[in-house]
Amino acid sequence: MLAGLPDGELPAPTPCVNTSVGDLIDHVMALALAFREAAEKSGSVADGPPPAPSAANLPSDWRDLLARRLDDLAAAWRDPAAWQGTTAAGGLEPPGQEAGLVALDELVLHGWDLARATGQPYACGPAEVDACLAFVANVPDDPQAREGLFGPVIDVPEDAPPFDRLLGLSGRDPSWVPA
Repeated sequence: MLAGLPDGELPAPTPCVNTSVGDLIDHVMALALAFREAAEKSGSVADGPPPAPSAANLPSDWRDLLARRLDDLAAAWRDPAAWQGTTAAGGLEPPGQEAGLVALDELVLHGWDLARATGQPYACGPAEVDACLAFVANVPDDPQAREGLFGPVIDVPEDAPPFDRLLGLSGRDPSWVPA
């Protein structure tokens, strides 16, 4: 999706409040690394949460680096041991199962964010949507519980497609388009 994205589009807005395309790419770069380390059980609670994302952090080869990091992330979570026991990510020590779901949710939602912001199509498999929907549905609609994870719930029709319900529960408007 990002291979043909010109650097001139990095300042463009995304569905994430006050987050540009470049900022979001930097966030995905950091989360891909952090959650690969979580899968490998090589991260540390002392690492703490990542710094605020910024397009200014992107290296000139960010497209290739991001592709490698995403490939490494996927490979790490294919190991059944990644889903067992506890791990460290973002200054927390979640169970491996939870960390895996958070990583999946981040990729599914931010993939949509980037596709929507750059006018590209986006499709996600039903198993991934179902897993993310079950995860997000368990997050209370309470600002304190959602802080740093999601925005306020956006109402969508109950008969909306599962992906639209996932977007709404994560604080995203399924009809969002760049201004």
